Amino acid sequence: MAKPEANQIDWYSVLGGSPEDTLQELKQKYQKLVLLYHPDKQAQDLSPGDAHQHLQKFIEVDQAWKILSNEETKREYDLQLRARELKQSWPVDAQISLEDMDWDSDTQSYTYGCRCGGEFIVGKEELEEGEAIVCCDTCSLSVEIRRTT
Repeated sequence: MAKPEANQIDWYSVLGGSPEDTLQELKQKYQKLVLLYHPDKQAQDLSPGDAHQHLQKFIEVDQAWKILSNEETKREYDLQLRARELKQSWPVDAQISLEDMDWDSDTQSYTYGCRCGGEFIVGKEELEEGEAIVCCDTCSLSVEIRRTT
């Protein structure tokens, strides 16, 4: 799996898991970590600094579980991971212009139909640099999206 960008947390690593893990496997890892870092489970003689670190880790583990346990947010996160991997190593099958894509105001993203019937989906944030490489949400095709303005 590609390493996440500096400002992006790898939620699978937070749980000690991987995208190949089943929901049950991720849940078991989450439960172990929650018991380890939960504020109510900490030793009384824990220093304030260590207690703060454990609390931060607990919050991070909880956030990872919220993202990876929900089918919709996990799917979106997995697509982001795939997009980062594409930028590093996958070949681009086509180049399209942002103007050729459809804007979805509900999801705040652009979509473009793939020949397999799936979609290429990209958010506004991903296009801040002016271009993005996006993988189809169904197959392995990828496209480079460029702003023409």
